[in-house]
Amino acid sequence: MVALPQYDYIFAFAMIFSFLDAWNIGANDVANSFATSVSSRSLTMLQAMVIATVCEFGGAVLAGARVSGTIKNGIIRVNDFTENPSVLMLGMLCALVGSSLWLTLATKIGLPVSTSHSIVGGIIGTGFATLGASGVNWSWKGVSQVFAAWGIAPGIAGGFAAIIFLITKYAVLERKNSLRNGLWMVPVYFGVTAAVLTMSIVWKGAASLNLDDWGAGETAGTIFGTAAGVVLLYAIFLLPFLYRRLVMEDWTLKSWEVIKGPLLWRRGPVPPIPEGHAGAVIQDYYRGHNFGTPGAEVPADGSLEPSPAAGGLKEAQAGADGAASNSSIEEKGPGGLDPYLSLEDRSKLKAQEYPWKTPRGFWDRCVYYFMRGVNRDIVEEQTSAKPKGFAANILAKDLSKIHVHVPHYDNKTEHLYSFLQVMTAAVASFGHGANDVSNAVGPLSAIYGIWQTNEASSRSEVPIWILAYGGAAISIGLWMYGYNMMRNLGNRLTLHSPSRGFSMELGAALTVVIATRLALPISTTQCITGATVGVGLCSGTLRAINWRMIAWIYMGWFITLPVAATISGGLMAIIINAPRWEIIPVAAN
Repeated sequence: MVALPQYDYIFAFAMIFSFLDAWNIGANDVANSFATSVSSRSLTMLQAMVIATVCEFGGAVLAGARVSGTIKNGIIRVNDFTENPSVLMLGMLCALVGSSLWLTLATKIGLPVSTSHSIVGGIIGTGFATLGASGVNWSWKGVSQVFAAWGIAPGIAGGFAAIIFLITKYAVLERKNSLRNGLWMVPVYFGVTAAVLTMSIVWKGAASLNLDDWGAGETAGTIFGTAAGVVLLYAIFLLPFLYRRLVMEDWTLKSWEVIKGPLLWRRGPVPPIPEGHAGAVIQDYYRGHNFGTPGAEVPADGSLEPSPAAGGLKEAQAGADGAASNSSIEEKGPGGLDPYLSLEDRSKLKAQEYPWKTPRGFWDRCVYYFMRGVNRDIVEEQTSAKPKGFAANILAKDLSKIHVHVPHYDNKTEHLYSFLQVMTAAVASFGHGANDVSNAVGPLSAIYGIWQTNEASSRSEVPIWILAYGGAAISIGLWMYGYNMMRNLGNRLTLHSPSRGFSMELGAALTVVIATRLALPISTTQCITGATVGVGLCSGTLRAINWRMIAWIYMGWFITLPVAATISGGLMAIIINAPRWEIIPVAAN
């Protein structure tokens, strides 16, 4: 039975704006978890979306409750609304409106902002509007703790990421036989990454698994047992697969054959490569970037080797081959489409192959619009000579002057870390779902509790359905518009590769897991940005980092809280101070 049925409309609007807030969390913060994986080519967009959907939703439902409580109860003093719980309902709604509107604008212009900043700003604004400055809990258990986490998180994440990459750099990448060293080092990273993922579940006391009563022995046993199990699986299945593919250069080996495990040791010699076969066993993780010797002088126009992703392949071929190249440029690729078209343009042309009134044409168009955010080459858009998005031409120009200072390592060794990036991306995504779902569902759970009980309680459980609602909205926003933020990060900050991306993601994930354990609603945006800067500095020069993009991101962090507070506080002040009158009908003559 609902205690306040007269305020059904507040709950209804809260559902709408909570969904919009969570949608923008997915669209804006998704880059924090997967921009590095996609930018380094360890994952395709479709693979990233599928993994992120599972991990974001799982993190929100299994481990989101504790941080949700911090957002709801720590920023403003709930006891001040004991006499008028409905005012707190309205305040949380205004906070959601202010946060979601600002996030929508920031996402549209490609500004990676802190969604934690946004909702905290919204709640602070409503606190000012209702109770004044004294209505906001500025103590260490409230806003001060949040501010401290924001300031510390980038530095800790950067330190973790730099340490991880420096160990990788000097123990593996720069050794004479880097591939051999990598094969020995990778299982250690698999164990560490598995332990972090397990900690993010066990330490948080997942609501549906009733783990809060576990002792130290049970917790440690689960963490180390899981890590040991993952290392064992690596030794049984992945090690023979990687040895045959990378050391023996078996061009006949298919990806699915990893399940054969020990049988691959007895497979026999590698057959000769037939004439006309490419013979490449792995992809080139540095393709599409401007190549050059790190530290070399960059030409005045910023160009090095023309990049296919930057649209320079046709010009390069025309200059090298003369008029003879024109005929080859006009050749069509599979399906009769120009092979130099972008992935998005090819998908669009394929969808328009048949008239929309025909069943095939209608279906192709539906698939195109549903998959529009997935059928994109993010690396191509990041390094394009004509960047897309608001202010991108200013922030992402002359990337070759930045990328030339980042060393390139052996592709086979880099390939080892592409597998690790799948795990680290999943860890980061799970931590993101657990931590950032609170930004949208914390106020919603407060509104729902008051609507049901007419009590402004300082302690209440967050219903699982609310966590699932927030997790689903995050996933939808990720699929629909996550690409916009992905293309603004990644290689536009510094040159990415699997080993660097792995270090960034694991460093950020460690920071997020520790903060989640301490119930601190930190910004995952700050964590991954700090980790990216930390790894970029390991190149040995400040010029390996795009400081214009870093400044753009920091500017977004700086203005988010006051903008969200102004919107929500202004809306709340207008509503609670609006004149009230009774309309008396005039009697007819």
